[in-house]
Amino acid sequence: MGKKADGKQLAQNKKASHDYFIEETYEAGMVLTGTEIKSLRNGRANISDAFATIRNGEIHIHNMHISPFEQGNRHNPSDPTRARKLLLHKAQIHKLLGQSKQEGYSIVPLKIYVRNGYAKLLIGLGKGKKQYDKRDTAAKRDAQRDIQRALREKQKAAR
Repeated sequence: MGKKADGKQLAQNKKASHDYFIEETYEAGMVLTGTEIKSLRNGRANISDAFATIRNGEIHIHNMHISPFEQGNRHNPSDPTRARKLLLHKAQIHKLLGQSKQEGYSIVPLKIYVRNGYAKLLIGLGKGKKQYDKRDTAAKRDAQRDIQRALREKQKAAR
């Protein structure tokens, strides 16, 4: 039996790097139903409004939208934005809990992908950006783009 495709990205939170400084990342497994994983493999997930909380030593993801699978069991309707349990080592959960209690820090989902046949969620410990930080990041990105453009023009002229 062949090995399943590694690292196929299914969903990404593009707002996360805009709104947060990501300091650490963790790979977490997810507890899903059979129809949810089928829908996820079809790319029917959205994590742009999702967030994670830690309660009773367990970490859960909230507001992650996974659309219902069309060919799924009609007698098993599930809420598309229900809270789903994440699977992490106990030491990782305690470390995240301590760091996320600090002012301005939160646990942000970054992307969903498949590794070795299992759906994984990359979560990051993020510190919220202020408005001037966002402008500074955009200015640096624009300056880098201008530098790259000038280098390409210079290389074209040298030919």
